[in-house]
Amino acid sequence: MAIRKIAVLGAGNGGCATAADLTLRGYEVRLFSRSDATLLPIIKQGGITLLEAGEEKFAAPYFHSPHIVPVIEGVDLIIVAAPAVAHEYLAQSMAAHLRDGQAILLNPGHTGGSLHFANILRRCGNKATVRLCETVTLTYICRMVKPAHVEIYRRTTNLRCAAFPAANTDDLIDEIQSIYPNVTVAQNVLETGLSNINAIMHPAGMLGNVGWIENTAGNFLYYREGVTPAIAAWIEEVDKERLQIVKSLGLKPTPFIDIFYQAGLTSAEARASGSIYRAIHESEPNFKIKSPACLDHRYLHEDVGYGLVPMAEIGRLFGIVTPVMNSLIRLASVANGIDYSREGLTLEKIGLADITPETLPVILQHGF
Repeated sequence: MAIRKIAVLGAGNGGCATAADLTLRGYEVRLFSRSDATLLPIIKQGGITLLEAGEEKFAAPYFHSPHIVPVIEGVDLIIVAAPAVAHEYLAQSMAAHLRDGQAILLNPGHTGGSLHFANILRRCGNKATVRLCETVTLTYICRMVKPAHVEIYRRTTNLRCAAFPAANTDDLIDEIQSIYPNVTVAQNVLETGLSNINAIMHPAGMLGNVGWIENTAGNFLYYREGVTPAIAAWIEEVDKERLQIVKSLGLKPTPFIDIFYQAGLTSAEARASGSIYRAIHESEPNFKIKSPACLDHRYLHEDVGYGLVPMAEIGRLFGIVTPVMNSLIRLASVANGIDYSREGLTLEKIGLADITPETLPVILQHGF
């Protein structure tokens, strides 16, 4: 099916970059945000200013609204470009209004995102035959430089994408590639979810820099200055635990440094060095990105609760011990006063509470 009408859910960094880019490429884009304050600057200036490679362009999406139903009505593709903490609200809000044949792209799916989204849709009584897929990470490395102005630093390359259930992957990814040629096919949504680079690196970076963040309100370069050799060592241990989980699922064990390089986030020389510290420290697309101003941020809420928690939960299902992941989850929970192991994506929330390791591949391939 040719994609012409696209709904973009979320008007933050990723949502504005997506809406502006696709509008400028000739698609009919409808933009949703439940925050009037987020939409107001876009409404006032009549669209979104997009900065990329030193060039400034202006994009006026076809329609924008704080109401989800008119945004998704009649579109071919719904792109969810919102933090994982918003997935439950979005799935609940659209469940009764989806139509047969519509496609949903979680951009990105984080870890277990498609399973979570599908589980909520079925619990909310969705009857439409929709096709759901997810990417490993966002299609753009980008930041809002001010309201209604977004800068794209780099477009992610070799971006793995899979459908849930995986039986739909080939046909659906062909459609996604028509708008994002940089997308490549992954085996299933746990190959994508367990390649969640933000979950691998952000919790260690946030917790290792907690004093600096609180004392300076994040006034430092997060990747360039915040990731030190010691913090990189924590990241490496998280990656080792993740790779054990990946192997237990029979998936290809791709190290973090290779995923990071394949996404276009570091140099071939840094990758060849085998040093995670060097790969992150020398990441040109991330060079200008400053630290979050506080711990109340998606680098913990999302990347711990919706990243490390489901990874550790899936590991537990397969008998994999994850002491470093568990330590970061606990430290983040104490720091923010949130029990991420309960509030995050547990096996129950992603629809896998009562399964065995033997039945998981069947669910990934054919659905619930």
